[in-house]
Amino acid sequence: MSKDMDLVEDSQEFADILEKDTIVVPQVGAIVKGIVLSASKAEVRLDIDGTFIGVVRGRELYDESPDYAGLKPGDEIEATVVDGENELGNIELSFRFAGQEKAWVTLKDSFENKNNIKVRILDANRGGLLCAYGQITGFLPVSQLAPENYPRVSGGDKSRILEKLKSFVGSDFDVRVMSFDEKGEKIIFSEKEAWNERQRDVIAKYKVGIKVKGKITAVTDFGVFLSFGDNLEGLIHISELAWQRIDDPAELFKTGQDIEAEIINIDGSKIFLSAKKLARDPWTDIAKKFKIGDVVTTTILKVNPFGLFVKLNDDIHGLAHVSQLALAPGQKVEDLYKINQNTDLRIISIEPREHRLGLASTEVKIEEKKTKKVKEEKAEEKEVVKE
Repeated sequence: MSKDMDLVEDSQEFADILEKDTIVVPQVGAIVKGIVLSASKAEVRLDIDGTFIGVVRGRELYDESPDYAGLKPGDEIEATVVDGENELGNIELSFRFAGQEKAWVTLKDSFENKNNIKVRILDANRGGLLCAYGQITGFLPVSQLAPENYPRVSGGDKSRILEKLKSFVGSDFDVRVMSFDEKGEKIIFSEKEAWNERQRDVIAKYKVGIKVKGKITAVTDFGVFLSFGDNLEGLIHISELAWQRIDDPAELFKTGQDIEAEIINIDGSKIFLSAKKLARDPWTDIAKKFKIGDVVTTTILKVNPFGLFVKLNDDIHGLAHVSQLALAPGQKVEDLYKINQNTDLRIISIEPREHRLGLASTEVKIEEKKTKKVKEEKAEEKEVVKE
């Protein structure tokens, strides 16, 4: 009886040993971990559980993830089984499939946790840039470019904008995923959001009222962009460039020009500047130079259906409304006046605080205007009494 029991126990022990030593062959599609035995540009050999040799070669060596860059013996890495046994009896592996899965995980993490990643620019069109993270492609719209890369082109020339965008092909950009659709394989990147995060602490050092010195990086129809400090950029709107009226900033400012400005507003990552606040306001002592009733020689800057914008000197500009130009019935402003024409006009109003100066044709008498105004005021008073 004891011998039979011993035989049963020995059989059970043998079965347990066999069960423990059962070799499980990785199936196609499974992700396995291995230790790098050797790595070259042609192939990478892995030790899998001390039992199998796996090899990654050819197109399966695609660098889908930073984990696969610069592998060396002893590194532990994941790969996907694409063939249980190749011609040499080794397991054929792929970094491409495992790497793509890792890439999607990284992209999702960037979207959910607002982490920055690096993408390669593949191509450009007028709407933005085609980017790749590993073998996964996405789109970076023009509106989501960082200030330093935004194509500010005077006049909005589309061909020049496209030329600027194409210059980024082959470059690596730090971005953040702002729209993520794995099923539809649609990814939208934002360089601006990644830039905002990097610049947040830098911008916090600046306050409204601080004066900054910088270099003009772009001149547009609506103002100029100024680069200053630690890779910061601010906008000087056309209305803040000078005290006088400006139609085209390019007439006064050039790219690369060094100027000084004052911070007048900070809205998140957007910084707004003023150059005119650092210049003397010519309207403060205008009463010393001009008085109502003075006839002055002006230069016409702009002719509009509602009147003329004119220059009295480099600092003081004014408006002659169409009603004050003594036009004949049916006559238009452009019939009588032209840009750059010199014409004598009479000053009829001065408002220093509002930086406004009104003018009229010398044929329009101030007295006549005053009389008309008095009559209108009396008529209004009579209407009030009747009510």
